[in-house]
Amino acid sequence: MSCEHNHEELLPEFAKVGQKVPEFSLEVYDPTEGGFGVVDLGTLRKEGKWTILFFYPADFTFVCPTELADLAAKHKELVDLGAEVISVSTDTKFTHLAWKNDERLLADVKFKMAADPTGEVSRFFDVWDYDSGLALRGTFIISPEGVLASSEVNFFNVGRNADELVRKMKANHYLKDHPEEACPAKWNPGDKTLTPGEDLVGKVYEALND
Repeated sequence: MSCEHNHEELLPEFAKVGQKVPEFSLEVYDPTEGGFGVVDLGTLRKEGKWTILFFYPADFTFVCPTELADLAAKHKELVDLGAEVISVSTDTKFTHLAWKNDERLLADVKFKMAADPTGEVSRFFDVWDYDSGLALRGTFIISPEGVLASSEVNFFNVGRNADELVRKMKANHYLKDHPEEACPAKWNPGDKTLTPGEDLVGKVYEALND
């Protein structure tokens, strides 16, 4: 089953950036272990991990394997930042296994592939498409405290860029230890940050170019 959480509490409202995400579990196919298992958000929190949920429409489709291959190329960087990466679709864990074995673009995929066949978790993250029964292309970063830090949703026909996911993950990782600061556009580690306050009003150019 997709979730072991009490969904009477989970489903009435959608996940919102800046708010805590209820704990839930998903069945997965784990390419690293070569078998099935369960990923549990509560366990990841206890381990102090960030969680990245990478929703996509369906296995055995067209844009999806290119996205998962791109994500696989950045997987180690995300793991090194303390993140557990989990791809999610409404396919079953058995379909994930078959797709991983058949599609050569997925050869380097090592992250867990979660099954949400009832769409419960997809609906909670507001990526469920009611006409098709599939999930849109949604990427969500959840902090070790369980707070939804980042949300991105694309329609079916536009693939994502894992480079930007890594950049956002690095920024969120930095800000966890520097909550008084803010990261400007295109920020990467080593770039200047901003410290919001009355002295910065109308003076952002000067702060970034001193």
